[in-house]
Amino acid sequence: MLSAIYGKVMSLRNALYDRGTFEAHDLGARTISVGNITTGGTGKTPLVAKIAEMLGGRSEKVCILTRGYGRKDPKKRVLVSNGDQVLADAATGGDEPVELANKLIGKAFVVADADRVAAAKWALRKFGITAFVLDDGFQHRRAKRDLDIVCIDATNPFGGGRTLPAGRLREPLAGLARADAVIITRVASSSDRLVNRLEDEIRNYAQEARIFLSKDSVREIRPLFGGPEYTADLKFAAFCGIGNPAYLFDTANEHTNGSLVGTLAFADHHNYTQNDIENIESLAHEKSADALLTSAKDAVKLGHLNFSLPCFVIEIEPIVEPADDFEKLIFGE
Repeated sequence: MLSAIYGKVMSLRNALYDRGTFEAHDLGARTISVGNITTGGTGKTPLVAKIAEMLGGRSEKVCILTRGYGRKDPKKRVLVSNGDQVLADAATGGDEPVELANKLIGKAFVVADADRVAAAKWALRKFGITAFVLDDGFQHRRAKRDLDIVCIDATNPFGGGRTLPAGRLREPLAGLARADAVIITRVASSSDRLVNRLEDEIRNYAQEARIFLSKDSVREIRPLFGGPEYTADLKFAAFCGIGNPAYLFDTANEHTNGSLVGTLAFADHHNYTQNDIENIESLAHEKSADALLTSAKDAVKLGHLNFSLPCFVIEIEPIVEPADDFEKLIFGE
C-alpha cells in the first residue's frame, strides 16, 4: 500500500516537471547527472570520479555537486575540495564527497549542498566552473542537465521491482525514459545471458537511451596509514559500510586470490567507533587474518581510530564499454 502511494507521488512529481509546472534551473555550464533508479550501491561513485577525471583531462574546470548524505549538518554548504586540497572530513562533508575529493585532487572541486542549484550558482561565480557533475542526480530534477546517466547494477538491477518502502526503487521504472544513457554496472559478476536479458528489459522503458556496460577493475590495494605494502601472501578480514557489501567482498576475494578469511558488513554510511575496530580485529584474530581490508568510502572515516593490525584500502575503477562511444557521450560529440 505505502509503495503504491509512494510510486504515484513520484510519478506525479515527474509529470509536473515534464509539463513545466515545476521549474528546472539551468546551472550555467555543461551539466552531467549520474544517478540511480534504486537505493543502495550501484557503483555510481567511481563513475562520477571517472567522468570528472575525463572532463578535467580536457581542461574543463569541473565541480561535483553532491548532497553529502550522512554529514552532521545537511543544510550547510561545504566546500569539500577546492580542486587542490581536501578541506573537510567525512563528518562535515559526507563520506562519498570526501572519497571523491581524495580521488580527484588537482582535477575537480567538490561541493556538498542539499540545494545543488544554489551551490552551482555559487561555484560558478566563485571559481569559474565550466562543467558540473551531479552526484546522485537522477531524481534531483530542479537542476537541468545536458546529459542524464543512470547506473543499474547487473547483480540486483531493480531491487525487487517495487518502490520504497517495500522495495528499493526510488521511482517507478517508467522514469527510465528520462535517461540519455544507462550504464549496466558490475557486468563481470553476471552471465552474458542475464546481461542481455537486462538490456532488453531496460529497452522496454528507455527506448532512446544509449546502453553501456561497465566492469570494475582494482586499481590498487594501498595501506590506509602508510607502512607495509600489500603482498599476495596476506590473509584479510574485510569490512565495510556500503550499499552492496557482498559485491566488494567478492571483488576483493577474487583480486587477492581467495585470501579473505572473514567479513563484517555494517549499514551503508556507517560511522565507525573504536569499539567497531575492536570487534573487527577480534574477528580477524579469530580467523587468523594478517591484516584488514576495507573500501575507499569507509577509509575516509577511519583516520582518527587506532588499529593494532595493518589496514588496507581497495581502490576500484570502472571500465566502460564501448569506450570510444562513452567518451563521445561525455563530451557531447
